[in-house]
Amino acid sequence: MHSRIAADHAELTRLLEEVRAHAAGVLARMDEREVVPSGRVPEPEGLPGEGAGLAGALAAFADRWEPAFSASAGPRYLGFVTGGATPAALAGDWMTGVWDQNSVTSLDGAGQSLERETVGWLRELFGLPEGHRGTFVGGATASNFVGLAVAREWLGERAGVSPAEDGAGALGDVRVLSGAAHSSVFKALAMLGLGRRSLVGVPTVDGRECVDVAALEGALRDAGGPCVVVANAGTVNTGDFDDLRAVAGLRERYPFWLHVDAAFGGFAALSAAHAHLVEGIGAADSICVDLHKWLNVPYGSALQFTRRPDLQAAVFRNAAAYLRPLGETPDLVHLTPENSRRLRALAAWFALRAYGREGHREIVERCTACARALGDAVEAVPGLRLLAPVRLNVVCFTFADRPDAGRLAALAERVSGEAFLTPTVHAGVPALRAAFSGWRTGEADVRRVAAALREAVPRV
Repeated sequence: MHSRIAADHAELTRLLEEVRAHAAGVLARMDEREVVPSGRVPEPEGLPGEGAGLAGALAAFADRWEPAFSASAGPRYLGFVTGGATPAALAGDWMTGVWDQNSVTSLDGAGQSLERETVGWLRELFGLPEGHRGTFVGGATASNFVGLAVAREWLGERAGVSPAEDGAGALGDVRVLSGAAHSSVFKALAMLGLGRRSLVGVPTVDGRECVDVAALEGALRDAGGPCVVVANAGTVNTGDFDDLRAVAGLRERYPFWLHVDAAFGGFAALSAAHAHLVEGIGAADSICVDLHKWLNVPYGSALQFTRRPDLQAAVFRNAAAYLRPLGETPDLVHLTPENSRRLRALAAWFALRAYGREGHREIVERCTACARALGDAVEAVPGLRLLAPVRLNVVCFTFADRPDAGRLAALAERVSGEAFLTPTVHAGVPALRAAFSGWRTGEADVRRVAAALREAVPRV
């Protein structure tokens, strides 16, 4: 054994305590850290030869890289739907590394059994029917990819071919309909060989991002055969929702696979005031939910649900002598693109076991209250205006006059020490958006963000 590794192994208890103390110090200072640090990112160094050992690596990381890291685990990182990791989720992620399980096969099955238990809890959390089966993937993009891969196989089933076996070209032209599809849907279509141009935009309701159901029915009629509909439960710009019940109802007259992108909007089911927004989601054929958003687990954790796990296995099955065959309950290796992966479910298991439905309901309701409060504060700032009502947890706003991208970028830069906001365009108007999903975020943080905006607007 290399001397550095042997020395670290011999002193592991002391070294892990050193790491724990350092991590605790970082988290204790997170609320007051610059959200986006103003310092420069370090220049890359060459590969070490001998190495510095664990303690030396920790010291080098703290000295060179930590000063450049954003406070994405803190309460005012609002640019993406990122909540940081709750204490239990952080502990679960640490234990994921400790046990280092590859949770995809029943040959070593405890990991995938824990994942199935966790998926069952999440299915109950989101109010989905028993017919939905779920698997963990790395994020919303991977979840949308898997859901649309199953949709592609469903189209093949209708046509008497198997795209997984014969290639996407066996389908001929494919039509995917959506009112305001997320960019990851286009990416998934490109990876699946269906092509970005297969997505046909359907008109949305005036002034909103939700699909016009009458226009969708017209597009389905024009399609003249089976197609795919991607519905939204929480759009990225304004947090808008398609009428999922009405969209699903169109299947009485037209054949289509219904995929719902509920990356963060699926969590509306936890709030009595917002659960109506996801009514009808259980009728979907596939659903994307991103857990490193509002479940507040570390990055790299999302769920993909489908009512057709048989078609999912037809796409992703992996035939190898060292793996179990498909069987009635396929191992997870047969259900997602990865042959091996970490036990992503463990952080979610810890979070759900620690805080349950009520703990996560409180996070959702506090975040939606914070979003409404910031929306009210924006409207009270001279020179700013909301571009859309605050429907859930996203606040989309711009300048009252001259809302050009350059001014908005300057405004975001001016407030970046207090809050991270990202640019967007809604209804052709450049804007900024703030998305609330953090377990640490509260009223005091809203006041700080509002104060930063009031101070910065006159200077831009």
